[in-house]
Amino acid sequence: MKRKIDENLLKWKNSSDKKPLLLYGNKQVGKTYTAIKFGETNYKNTVYFNTENNVELYKIFKKERTIDRIISRLMVLSNESIMENDTLIIFDNVNDVDIVNGIKTFGRNKNGYNIILITSIKENLKRFKGEELQYRMLSNVDFEEYLNALGKEQLVEFIMLSFRNNKPMPFHNVALEYFEDYLMTGGMPEAVELSINSENTLYLNSIYDKIMDSYKKEISELDNLIDITRSIEVIDSIPFQLQKPNKKFQYGLIRTGGRSKEYEKAISFLTTNGFVYKSNKISEVKFPLSSCKDNDNFKLYLNDTGLLYSRLYLTKTKFLSDDKLKSTMIENSIAITLINLGFNLYYYQSEGKAEVSFVVQTRMGKVIPIEIVNKNMSKAKSLTLFMNKFNVTEAVRITEDNFEYKKGVKYIPTYAIFCLKDYL
Repeated sequence: MKRKIDENLLKWKNSSDKKPLLLYGNKQVGKTYTAIKFGETNYKNTVYFNTENNVELYKIFKKERTIDRIISRLMVLSNESIMENDTLIIFDNVNDVDIVNGIKTFGRNKNGYNIILITSIKENLKRFKGEELQYRMLSNVDFEEYLNALGKEQLVEFIMLSFRNNKPMPFHNVALEYFEDYLMTGGMPEAVELSINSENTLYLNSIYDKIMDSYKKEISELDNLIDITRSIEVIDSIPFQLQKPNKKFQYGLIRTGGRSKEYEKAISFLTTNGFVYKSNKISEVKFPLSSCKDNDNFKLYLNDTGLLYSRLYLTKTKFLSDDKLKSTMIENSIAITLINLGFNLYYYQSEGKAEVSFVVQTRMGKVIPIEIVNKNMSKAKSLTLFMNKFNVTEAVRITEDNFEYKKGVKYIPTYAIFCLKDYL
């Protein structure tokens, strides 16, 4: 499957001043596959090292201090030739600082070696930071990539053209159907490949069970046994938290008498490392938006809609017939999109309970509210109230209707969420 990151990796390869590249992202988003496929396509050979519990590799980077010595030892360990410019060296599951410090040697000195490091733990970005490395994030397959994988490149062009011009998209209903399939499938590459290549989607649940097991395995490496249990409890509660009319996260729904202090560390770990995404409530607008956030009131989203679909134990019939469930899935999808675009998540709620699903502050400092409107549910007045109260002149409505623009509000069909990257 072709991914957008492939072009970025090629630019990195062809750069004259490239440094070792740290590729990070959630588990199961295809980091290892993407790196290996990139190596097979663009290099004479690819040398792969799994750093997890690799004692011999640890010894090399602990002892050797020069590029020549490190390369010589790596060739012996891998029984492969490593050539400047012609070999891609991949270090997977990187968690050890000593190994990274050794690899940084290649970033300090001019050389022709091409190195990609892979990690799923976002906390490692702080531990490994330094000018000797370059960084690139790989996220879930978005709807644009999904359509391209289906061979629907022309439909993508129609969507993007309508987005730019605020004109109706001629294949609106077709795109809606594909997007519904995408919400149910999610953006994990293995699930997408299965959805495309097999009519039997019953196997999707087994894929997401496997993904959840991999999450729990990673969580189990926490030092504190209590935090392990509580982290799993938090993840397990999110699908049911999101079904409430008020989606604010409530500790009492995890277990009777649950308190914020007990789950603070667990939620911090889960959000920091991308297992879940956190949206804080704001009740006013100041610059920056982070100064307005209410740390005690927030929503949590899962990092993939396929995972949410699986954990809600939905069937296609139930999903398509329940507008509230569909709206919840769309809201989770928007949260994922905004996170992958680099935004912090906020939602607005006034004392009178007027609510706007998302509020973002663009890189130019502009505040954009984003409201979700289901065509079979009454349209809330919250967006208009927000715009008038805070003198906001631009807004977005996500709807199942076609593209439109009126009174400063850009109406975007659910399937065009990926186009927000060109607007925010």
